[in-house]
Amino acid sequence: MPSVNLHLPDDHAPAPHAATDALRRFNRFYTRFAGVLGPGYMGSELSLIEARILYEIATGQPVVSKRIVETLSIDPGYLSRILRRFTQLGWIARTRGADAREHPIRLTTAGEALFSELDRTTAASTSATLAHLSPGEQAGLAERLAWIEARLAGAPLPPPAVRPWRPGDMGLITAQQAVYYRGAYGWGDAMEVLIGEITSRFVRDFHAGREQCWVAERHGELLGSVFLVAESDKVARLRLLYVDAAARGHGLGRDLVGRCIAFAREAGYAELVLWTHTVLASARAIYADYGFTIEKVETHDEFGKPEQSEHWRLAL
Repeated sequence: MPSVNLHLPDDHAPAPHAATDALRRFNRFYTRFAGVLGPGYMGSELSLIEARILYEIATGQPVVSKRIVETLSIDPGYLSRILRRFTQLGWIARTRGADAREHPIRLTTAGEALFSELDRTTAASTSATLAHLSPGEQAGLAERLAWIEARLAGAPLPPPAVRPWRPGDMGLITAQQAVYYRGAYGWGDAMEVLIGEITSRFVRDFHAGREQCWVAERHGELLGSVFLVAESDKVARLRLLYVDAAARGHGLGRDLVGRCIAFAREAGYAELVLWTHTVLASARAIYADYGFTIEKVETHDEFGKPEQSEHWRLAL
């Protein structure tokens, strides 16, 4: 089940230090929760850093010291002392590398046995901590952890995945768009009512093969959506195109509109129509690029203040 990214108006935004405090609080919680504060990691004779170094050797062997230093951001001298202990205990051995200055490290048979046992213990302990969560909750946790890891590491995020709608999406879409349009344009309750009516009617009257909704998500976070519904036998309507701020600038809006056009043609519609507003410049640019043309312009105050609306049409 995806979550919804709600962009709050400025007067509801959290304090600047809130994220810092939350991360520090989570760090304190997790170090205790994971049992890494004791003298031996997972009941072994290894400290946490020693266990991590053993992991780096096991999963990257043969590995050179320089790479371990870079990966873990630890002092080379400190690493050298730990590796010396590992050698004395018979867990690792060094080989001759292509560069005479480096001596790649590998696990010995004893080291492999130690790592395998530690890995099994860690996996069993981790599984036990998740046992009280349902499969859906575990999947949601995995998605959120992947998102957190990517954001804190500053790694490029993968493009959102686009899929057909599924149960539960309509409530998220309604909440996301209602909050966005109120915060960005001051559109009040009437807009939320309209969105709710469109989404509920879509589910109630859904006609497979003639109608569709696409949802874009990444790491379980809903980032965009669009609807294609039947207006008549030969006319389809594009509704509620939305792209979250976190996904804008990467062609997602064009992708969603393109899917609507392709679906409408495949379903045998002759025309595709839509209703939008002049202030929604990015969406209007996409419609124009695909060949939609404006047929009628009207002014209304249904959302609490005067707005200029537009009716667009595309011959298929």
